[in-house]
Amino acid sequence: MSLNRLISELEKHQHAPTELWDPPYCGEIPIHIAANGDWFYQGSQIKRQALVKLFASVLVVEEGDYFLVTPAEKVKITVEDTPFVVVDWEQREEDGEQLLLLTTNIGDTLVLSSEHPLTMKEGIPYIVMQRGLTARVHRNVFYQWVSHAESRTVDGQEQWYLSSAGETFVLGNVK
Repeated sequence: MSLNRLISELEKHQHAPTELWDPPYCGEIPIHIAANGDWFYQGSQIKRQALVKLFASVLVVEEGDYFLVTPAEKVKITVEDTPFVVVDWEQREEDGEQLLLLTTNIGDTLVLSSEHPLTMKEGIPYIVMQRGLTARVHRNVFYQWVSHAESRTVDGQEQWYLSSAGETFVLGNVK
């Protein structure tokens, strides 16, 4: 299976076609996504994973604000940090190329790649997902990456990095 086909298969059916809808804004609703990826409605945790996945499938971000969008309405929700968390990963080789497959807290899988790159903000690792959404990398996953990372020297500074899908992603400097 080619890399492009694998990525395409992983991303199928994970998001509704919200870009095709232009519903009216209907205000805010008391849905909140905590920094650990837990979803809450009126202060109570939503424990049904299927319901969380349904909400996530219609989640969009516009200018830093998060909305749930359906063909009939668009409602604003609050997000503490990012809506998703990378909770697991797996190394795989496809067509002689090393891939890191990432799994989020809602079960979405994506490949660490130029399409879904690693970014660092204030020392915290994030993955850019589709439609401008992001996932924070869980601390346990990050520590596993550090133990798996290779080092190299760039401009006199030793760095840890990962390779996936033909790209190199810097985890940080070796102190």
